[in-house]
Amino acid sequence: MENRVTLEMIREASEALRDVAEITPIVTSTRLGRNLYIKSENLQKTGSFKIRGAFNKLRMLSQEEASRGVIACSAGNHAQGVALSATRLGIKSVICMPEGAPILKVEATRGYGAEVVLVPGIYDDAAAEAERLSHEESYTFAHPFNDPYVIAGQGTIGLEILEQVPDVEQIVVPIGGGGLISGVAVAVKSMRPNVKVIGVQAATVPSMFVSHRSGHITTVKDGPTIADGIHVLTPGDLTFDLVENYVDDIVTVSEDEIAAAIVALLEGPKTVAEGAGATSVAAYIFNRIDTSLKTVAIVSGGNVDITTLSRIITKGMQKTGRIVQITTKLTDKAGNLAHLLTCVAESGANVLDIAHEREDAKTEVNSCVVTMTLETRNNDHVRKLREDLVSHGYRLLD
Repeated sequence: MENRVTLEMIREASEALRDVAEITPIVTSTRLGRNLYIKSENLQKTGSFKIRGAFNKLRMLSQEEASRGVIACSAGNHAQGVALSATRLGIKSVICMPEGAPILKVEATRGYGAEVVLVPGIYDDAAAEAERLSHEESYTFAHPFNDPYVIAGQGTIGLEILEQVPDVEQIVVPIGGGGLISGVAVAVKSMRPNVKVIGVQAATVPSMFVSHRSGHITTVKDGPTIADGIHVLTPGDLTFDLVENYVDDIVTVSEDEIAAAIVALLEGPKTVAEGAGATSVAAYIFNRIDTSLKTVAIVSGGNVDITTLSRIITKGMQKTGRIVQITTKLTDKAGNLAHLLTCVAESGANVLDIAHEREDAKTEVNSCVVTMTLETRNNDHVRKLREDLVSHGYRLLD
């Protein structure tokens, strides 16, 4: 394919980014896994890896292209990368973002100097509007992933990993449109072809996964995901070609698994990851990949709204049995609720919330329904708690 990405392009990008992007650290946490190393791109400038590709693209613009200004489409991270890069290079930037993009990312993009256009719908709708405006206003279009210079910029992460973890055996990379994994795979496979490169997608929008399995670019149906940074329904043609040639495998993870990985990163290495960034760690801790290999998981970003993070933490704790909701029916007489709570306390669970409903469709005249939200240790503790309640004569309602 024309404009293929080469190792030389990635090395040139690395040199150009020397005073622009951080060399992000590798961190470990035995709590997550003895063979797992985290490449912390959530600590990169703008909070994600995207500045690497964005700056590398914009520095290659001709004077005439730069004078017209640039336009990009993004769910948030590419937007910030383009905005900061354009401001540093003295170029006007316009960013089309889905109207549902996290407020944190929208405001940060404006803060870096871009004009933000919010577009109804998802990433693909923002992309269509950016294409339209680029023709109408003669802006230079900076694609978030399907561009050789963007891909080369992202590939600098691969060079860093090989220097930081020389004996790495496997690198796990989140995939949206495929720019990050394409660059990393070209860099790594060109230098160390025996190192595995594995991609991870959200199971609700697995566009590259489906495309890879079918052997041709496929547009998938839209679905909800907390991994907004990789919410892409159609891969790029350039990225698809590079994935087919350089990537070993692609796996998917569920929404609950992504949430649980975010919680695990917070509790283990004390790392804040957004949904997209946590997919690589989710693939490891839920055994979607070979965990016996020395593995570097790229946590690609940490731009997550606090309100969203709060909901994700609750979801992640439910997935791992740290929070559970249990509903049962009691005869409505003095002492019965106290007896139930005594059973719960003896099991070692902590009551976070309780609802005691007398008037309910599920209840008989002399009964009530009690719903408890409990803090528990893990899924084994939840199973034991349920067994204890049943053994004490309580019927648990789903």
